[in-house]
Amino acid sequence: MSEILKISNVSKVYNNKFQALNKLSLKIKKGEIFALLGPNGAGKSTLINTVCGILNFDEGSITVDELDIKTQYRKARSLIGIVPQELNLEAFETIWDNVNYSRGLYGKPPNHSYIEKLLKELSLWEKKDNKLRELSGGMKRRVLIAKALSHEPKVLFLDEPTASVDVELRKDMWEVVKRLKQEGVTIILTTHYIEEAEEIADRVGIINNGRIILVDEKESLIKKLGQKILKIELAETIDKIPSNLGIFNLEINSDKNILTYIYDTKGENTGITSLLSEIKALGMQLKDISTEQSSLESIFLNLVKESENELARS
Repeated sequence: MSEILKISNVSKVYNNKFQALNKLSLKIKKGEIFALLGPNGAGKSTLINTVCGILNFDEGSITVDELDIKTQYRKARSLIGIVPQELNLEAFETIWDNVNYSRGLYGKPPNHSYIEKLLKELSLWEKKDNKLRELSGGMKRRVLIAKALSHEPKVLFLDEPTASVDVELRKDMWEVVKRLKQEGVTIILTTHYIEEAEEIADRVGIINNGRIILVDEKESLIKKLGQKILKIELAETIDKIPSNLGIFNLEINSDKNILTYIYDTKGENTGITSLLSEIKALGMQLKDISTEQSSLESIFLNLVKESENELARS
């Protein structure tokens, strides 16, 4: 799969000397959904605004579909759409006028059939004549997506697309994103909802302190870096974890009947056999045993922690 966005050694330092991006490099494949995760202040929004031409950068290069965003700004920018975090819409305009106007800003001729199709896909058609101030927060978010897609971009940035949106509408938005991918749009989203990345992303990138610390296929990332959780349900409650089991670093639930053991799937010895043998030797009766794969969230938190520890040591 060819790459539609190439970011090479990009640095950005603000006037207050804060380095938001530090020789950051990233390549986005054509037609993929790429989730960019990172804590607040990691550089996610700065990176998006830099690619979209909203912010200048100090060093490096960025190309979109082989177009340099500095020397071929107008052509490159026409290939990009952005859905910002803020609901910055003209309150007294209608949906129809607002989206059509956005298309005109990019120098595209009117195309009412395309805008109609777009509004229908985003479940906005029935409200096309409504003023924006009459819409709910979730519907306004859909209008922002329609505006971003009005000029038929090849790359769409979604900066926290489901912030302040309820769970049901969030899932609807995921379906919209999946449909856009099927139509060939490349999507890069930032999100605080880890389940969002798990649900819809093809690849995941983790950014911290202005650097990309890891990029991988989502499933591969979970498989390679994930730990597994073994839950051991006891037939009877216990007051505390026996000292003989101390080496296993077990946790016990509030009901005092489930032991949790976390182990590395890549390790030569998981320790499960030894643990179960020790439990049996103690005369503890088991009711049930189950395993869970660790979530992308736990992997993300561990990687960010490791990155910050390395930064502190350097």
